[in-house]
Amino acid sequence: MMISTKGRYALRILSELSALHDGEYVSLKDISDSEGISMKYLEAITALLLKHNFVESRRGRSGGYRLSKLPSEYTLLEILKPIEGSISPVSCIDYDYVKCGRDEHCSAYPLWIKLNEVMENYLESVTLEDLTNGNL
Repeated sequence: MMISTKGRYALRILSELSALHDGEYVSLKDISDSEGISMKYLEAITALLLKHNFVESRRGRSGGYRLSKLPSEYTLLEILKPIEGSISPVSCIDYDYVKCGRDEHCSAYPLWIKLNEVMENYLESVTLEDLTNGNL
């Protein structure tokens, strides 16, 4: 499994908003300057974050983005799954993947299942607040 730039940047953006979680909106320009993410890529990622209701936006002079809920209410698993599409270590255990038919005979199949379970359990146990505060 390799988390894409999109997933990594989504976590950075949400962590930035989490650090500033005082209910105020943060402009894309401020996030871009702080995180070193291009405005074009930032716009694409925040569109995904909006689509999945991780953030809310407001237009205008005092507009921008803010978290939709408290940082402690987000798990990294719930953030990464919709942004990445899959976080499985191998495609044969993805829920959207058509099984190869060898799972009953594949000696490595139980390994992939267990590895996926360990990763998902860990990501489910870490909140955005934990990430922001360095409590990993």
